[in-house]
Amino acid sequence: MTSHRPLATFDLLSQIAGDSEIQRIFSERATVEGWLRTEVALATAQAELGILPRHARDAIAAVADADRLDLDRLWTDTRVVGYPILPLIRQLDELLPPEDRGTTHLGATTQDIMDTGLVLQLVEASDYLIGLLDRLGDALARRAVEHAQTVMPGRTHAMHAVPTTFGAKLAGHLADVTHHRARAVETRRAVATISLHGAGGTSAAYGEQSQQIRRLAAAELGLQAEVVPWHVSRGRLAEWAQAWILAMGSAARFAREVIDLSRNEIAEVAEPDGHHRGASSTMPQKRNPITSEVIVGCSIIGGSLSAAVARIMEPGHDRAAGEWHAEWFALPTVASLAATSLRSMVDLVAGLHVDAGQMRANLELDHGLIMAEAYMIGLVPAFGRERAHDIVYEAAHTARERNVGLREALSELVPADHADALHAIDPDAYVGETAQIVQAAVAAWEAGKAGAA
Repeated sequence: MTSHRPLATFDLLSQIAGDSEIQRIFSERATVEGWLRTEVALATAQAELGILPRHARDAIAAVADADRLDLDRLWTDTRVVGYPILPLIRQLDELLPPEDRGTTHLGATTQDIMDTGLVLQLVEASDYLIGLLDRLGDALARRAVEHAQTVMPGRTHAMHAVPTTFGAKLAGHLADVTHHRARAVETRRAVATISLHGAGGTSAAYGEQSQQIRRLAAAELGLQAEVVPWHVSRGRLAEWAQAWILAMGSAARFAREVIDLSRNEIAEVAEPDGHHRGASSTMPQKRNPITSEVIVGCSIIGGSLSAAVARIMEPGHDRAAGEWHAEWFALPTVASLAATSLRSMVDLVAGLHVDAGQMRANLELDHGLIMAEAYMIGLVPAFGRERAHDIVYEAAHTARERNVGLREALSELVPADHADALHAIDPDAYVGETAQIVQAAVAAWEAGKAGAA
């Protein structure tokens, strides 16, 4: 007999860097168990209200066990029906004692059960992913404080701009994580909503006690209940997915910076070292930024799924016609990619090697022109901003053409009576609010974590 077990293509990214916890949460067994839990919660609510006899509820709970189901048969039948709940409840009904048959799934529709099962998975995934954000934020905060005074070249358009500190750069990434955590907590709250509204969303088949059934079943599952149905109102699911896609984007921004700063020509940071870590099969000297590459790859795929996630909000009338199917792939995939990305970034931040000496050495590249703005500001009182800009601009060209330092080139252009404006300026003295930036980012992170636990 041909098996109809769930099929999946081999996924090299997941094989190399996949997350086992997310794989468990969205596994075949966990998916089926979510549906079974929902059926039991429905029966429990109906028994409490006297709609079902207690023995029927107990019988349903006793047989609602994935180990008692024929999963091969479930998937074979699902391919015929198109959805798994009718085959599921038929198997459950067969397992019930004769006197309790016909009591399962009373008043419910397939989407009630599948949506609620999905919600249970999304809530569990949210808790896990928020935990990864917490680890990441804590790691960024520690490293930001550690490098609050580590001066390095700031770069705009990939070129030297003005001095900054590595701590201030990390603070910017920490601020992103703070925002992502707040968004993640909010989307977790929004998705944690039961779906028990019946075939067309009117709850007619649940009878006059429909709202009580929904509230009791939701409480049984640790969810909230709403009167308005969301069978075709998928904004909360789209927001949930987009929150994690955005988090992956921020992780990729950090990873791309690590890749750039790791280049031999810059060499300011490096990924954690280890025997053959990042090695090449043919170039023995290579130490490739493999963790950063995984993070970027996850973000690329996640970003492409953003378009699919937006389209799950398009169902017409009172039930999706294909849009729902996109969720089945997109939402677990986003969760998996986000977990891989965030877990990888935690390791990257915690183990990142920072070469403060190389950062300082790089400040002297290009004839010290990274201090051009500082000298321009120093000349403003004597010459005004525009003239000061022109003087330093000309000096910069001279420095490059004659291979001399910026101060030397400026000394030929600035009259002697203003020579005091050309005193040596230490990059450490021209980093602006970087110390306050680090303090503010760490404080906001700690406050956000405490306030939205």
